[in-house]
Amino acid sequence: MASCTTTLTLLLGLLSFLIVANSASSSSSSGGIRLGVIRKPSADVPVFREAPAFRNGDSCGPQRIHIVMTLDANYLRGTMAAVLSILQHSTCPENMEFHFLWARFEREVFSSIKSTFPYLNFKVYRFDSNLVRGKISKSIRQALDQPLNYARIYLADIIPSHVKRVIYLDSDLVVVDDIAKLWEVDLEDKVLAAPEYCHANFTCYFSNLFWLDPVLAKTFHGRRPCYFNTGVMVVDVEKWRQGQITQKVEEWMTVQKQKRIYHLGSLPPFLLVLAGNIKAVDHRWNQHGLGGDNIEGKCRSLHPGPISLLHWSGKGKPWLRLDSRKPCIVDHLWAPYDLYRSSVHALEG
Repeated sequence: MASCTTTLTLLLGLLSFLIVANSASSSSSSGGIRLGVIRKPSADVPVFREAPAFRNGDSCGPQRIHIVMTLDANYLRGTMAAVLSILQHSTCPENMEFHFLWARFEREVFSSIKSTFPYLNFKVYRFDSNLVRGKISKSIRQALDQPLNYARIYLADIIPSHVKRVIYLDSDLVVVDDIAKLWEVDLEDKVLAAPEYCHANFTCYFSNLFWLDPVLAKTFHGRRPCYFNTGVMVVDVEKWRQGQITQKVEEWMTVQKQKRIYHLGSLPPFLLVLAGNIKAVDHRWNQHGLGGDNIEGKCRSLHPGPISLLHWSGKGKPWLRLDSRKPCIVDHLWAPYDLYRSSVHALEG
């Protein structure tokens, strides 16, 4: 009996250091990436449990829902939880098609997606960091300065031309409603739809240099600009391309390099181009700020009202606070979607 127990323990220990992925190929803008090797995972890449298979209900048609997210080792645990939450609450999970943007090739990350979600319909695309080289200005938090944080600006140039509409989502959120409801929002001829927050002090998103410049201060003339969070957006990709939104955002990034007109990474140039000219979505689709502020990441409570999406925007991330044994109350709402399996849990499994 002791011999059997020892053998089982050794086998479980070996399995905890391997990621087994079925052979598959995923597209990228620089050619196909071949997955499907058995590898010892990098110390930087967590090991995850395999998610259940989610199947369509009887009422599902052929419509595809395209979801764009970024992909890297630092936020992989959040990405896994987000994907699981979307599938779990969807009536038609097999209709989901995920488009992951990556800036640094990490084979273990791609293999983790495949082994954790064997049935997931997804593609991966390379985001060329050189596109923003020299354009990024230092912000109030280092995480906001990473090139991949700017990939959303270029998504219309990266994803296939046949994709006409996408939902862009950050990796630090979970969806607790059927995302098809967000997909079906009427854009009313707008490029973008997102929850707006018109009660927020819009002037604070830009520096005094911006507001005191007589030319720059006229930027929002004729608009009623409101803050919106770029971590949850429905985007008409065709209108984005036609309106040359990428180029317009880049122009403001160039101005920022010459004259510091804002402090918050990739958000302000979005506001400069689109604020006051988007389709407002119900606030239930972005219960944001759960990560606290951008400096200390202190705990925050939920805003009143119905909730379809929980978003840990801000410095604090739920997986880090849970691991530190100092979670905020709201972090326990994220925990049920956490597929992370430490080596200890694997051995106990």
